[in-house]
Amino acid sequence: MGKPLVLTSLSNPRLIPLLQSGAIGVLPTDTVYGLVAVASNRLAIEKLYALKPRERQPGTTIAASVDQLAELGFPESTLSAAAKYWPNAVSVEMATTSLPTYLKRDQTHMAARIPDQQQLHQLLSHTGPLMTTSANTPHAPTSRCLDEAISYFGDKVDFYVDIGDLGERPPSTIIGFNSSGKVIMYRQGAVEL
Repeated sequence: MGKPLVLTSLSNPRLIPLLQSGAIGVLPTDTVYGLVAVASNRLAIEKLYALKPRERQPGTTIAASVDQLAELGFPESTLSAAAKYWPNAVSVEMATTSLPTYLKRDQTHMAARIPDQQQLHQLLSHTGPLMTTSANTPHAPTSRCLDEAISYFGDKVDFYVDIGDLGERPPSTIIGFNSSGKVIMYRQGAVEL
């Protein structure tokens, strides 16, 4: 792999074809810098998981719409309950029964969200859902700036999108629903519920 491409905007026209061709890279999400790959691309997802090995794989799937998440296999019943919290930095844990095996691995639940960030939303409307996990190695601090992400991943990714230091942005709030539809709080993050 050569030197990764460094872009300075989520609107850069080179980003969409890069992701669609199976590239993995680091970009700013609505919360923190994330390591990302197109969720429907099995080879890209395998590369992403290999780059950040940890006991409990997957991260969070981000998408432009509920329809995109339903197409991927997230349950429509949970999506309709989750939709009232979106777009926002609220990730919702959902059953993985209908998700592709390469994506869910052995997880019974995975989180998804629709970000409230215009450039990211535009990108997702073209690429489809992205699997994202914080841009760091297991147990290391999350990257707040590009230099930190590069110190973790170096030339092992295809691209970086640098929009400067994100500061102390909190991660997303993570919720789920119990069998009677009540909200379960897994992590209090960027959004107070």
